[in-house]
Amino acid sequence: MARKAKVEGEARFTPKRAKNAVAVAKVIGPAVIPVVAPLAVRAAGVAREAYDRHQARKLGVSVDRLGEYTGRGAALHARIAGLAEGCQDLQKSEKASKADTEFVQGALGTLEQLSASVRAAERMPTARRKSVHRAVAGELERLEGQLLHRLGI
Repeated sequence: MARKAKVEGEARFTPKRAKNAVAVAKVIGPAVIPVVAPLAVRAAGVAREAYDRHQARKLGVSVDRLGEYTGRGAALHARIAGLAEGCQDLQKSEKASKADTEFVQGALGTLEQLSASVRAAERMPTARRKSVHRAVAGELERLEGQLLHRLGI
């Protein structure tokens, strides 16, 4: 029996082909799913772990603390936290002078204000949020420079 010539616009996926596909899936599915499902779950876990490590490295924090820094201001929050830790280290240092202690007190107050600004910027329109983030980043650069100078680096 000769095949009919293909008519232009003829559907490639016909009801007969759909029935055949369902029949094949019914036969192969129960044999393949138990083998493939654990591999897929494991692959998803590995991919998520790699993504978390990438995000943590990008923010400069450990993977354990990654959940603390979320949202559009996550990088700024991480910088603020790192700078606060540096200030506390300076304050605890045996070489810290009275001027260093005063700097730390002022810097910690400023960091609290900057953190509040970043949190408030989360709900702002994009242009305004970016403006706030630029201002906070500039202030953080200034504080980081002063802290490094006081630490002798």
